Amino acid sequence: MRNVLVIAYYFPPMGLSGVQRTLKFVKYLPQNGWRPIVLTTSDSKFYAYDYTLDQDIPEEAIVYQTKPTKLFSVKGSDNDKPIPVDTPVKYPSAWWQKLKRIVSLAVMQPDSRKFWKQKALDTADQIFQEHKIDVVFASGPPFTSFLVARELSLKYNVSYILDYRDLWVDNAYYYYITIFHKRYAQKLEKLCLQRAERITVINREMKESLLRRYNVVSHEDISILPHGFDSEDFDDISESPDPKLFTLTHSGLFPDDLTPKHFLKAIAQLMEEDPDIKSVIRLIFVGIMKKQDLKLIKKLGLSDITTVTGYVSHSEAVTFLMKSDVLWMMIPNNIVTPSRLYEYIGSGKPLLVSAVEGGIRQLADNSGAAITTDPDDIIQIKKAVQEFYNKWQKGILPNVSDDYKKSFDRKTLTEQLSKELLLSLRY
Repeated sequence: MRNVLVIAYYFPPMGLSGVQRTLKFVKYLPQNGWRPIVLTTSDSKFYAYDYTLDQDIPEEAIVYQTKPTKLFSVKGSDNDKPIPVDTPVKYPSAWWQKLKRIVSLAVMQPDSRKFWKQKALDTADQIFQEHKIDVVFASGPPFTSFLVARELSLKYNVSYILDYRDLWVDNAYYYYITIFHKRYAQKLEKLCLQRAERITVINREMKESLLRRYNVVSHEDISILPHGFDSEDFDDISESPDPKLFTLTHSGLFPDDLTPKHFLKAIAQLMEEDPDIKSVIRLIFVGIMKKQDLKLIKKLGLSDITTVTGYVSHSEAVTFLMKSDVLWMMIPNNIVTPSRLYEYIGSGKPLLVSAVEGGIRQLADNSGAAITTDPDDIIQIKKAVQEFYNKWQKGILPNVSDDYKKSFDRKTLTEQLSKELLLSLRY
């Protein structure tokens, strides 16, 4: 079994969607002939933790945590033990996230995890002393992990793959205060790409963005490896929707310019036009919601039909999906592809996807079980909910086909990744 060093800042016991892609690769890599050796952080100031995810780490995997960084660590933390966090950190508002990014990118490049780099390199030296590393796989963001991969490649003459979960320089949510800051970021990214053996991205738009900006990579260097879902997450779930209630569910956060306000206003209008629907319609928001969104729910008179779960474990979130009739999500751009869309597809449930024209909307349409709308069109959203409601009443709600789901199964995607790793080997 060959060894792959997986550089993943976001990794269990951290929760939220950012850990899922790398965790599931680690879970299934041993079945494809690769032993994952994970290099991650022990820093513990994070929004939410999910210790149930530890069960997905296979016994073949070896996890190394770097020493805590004072800037982020909780007082009294022990590098050998996960820090017990019973409640999640409050999720920041959109303006605070934007301000934090502006300040961060003004003084720290490539990102706020810059101070983790040296600790990661020190721990990586230990890993290389104890194991023969055949290839490095670095997941970003944070893009500090890309710099770590490049320095290890220079030091140990090992190849590496860069895995983009989001864009770097062309990230829609990054703010550079001057052109010089952006050019410096571009220089760093180009250096990382120049030495990379392979690059994987989650969608075609991301691939085209990299090809437009950099002449050091070619079409053949970049493979599209989308997000996915783990079929095993659904195996033991027996819950199903309450047949007396029409339940619409959203799973995940509303960071930056994601917002439920248009959806909520559409529901309020629908109930005003058809008061009888109020007795059967139910809304579930799985995850943390901002104060302004909670206030809007109350203002629109939707409190009686709405459940906000707060942060729950990943397994609980999947259970809520299976107890729903329709799954809704809102995507304001084509740069970011949320991983939860693929989990929606994995559930097989009907999809209401409010997104701009492009790859994400096409992905939903191809499922055969979706109605798509513009992200901010209240009338379109209202009509879509009404259409699903009518089908629910007749018992003819559509389902995503098994064949379509299979193409996004984490097992299938990890098989593809294993081929990328083989292509990256230096003999």
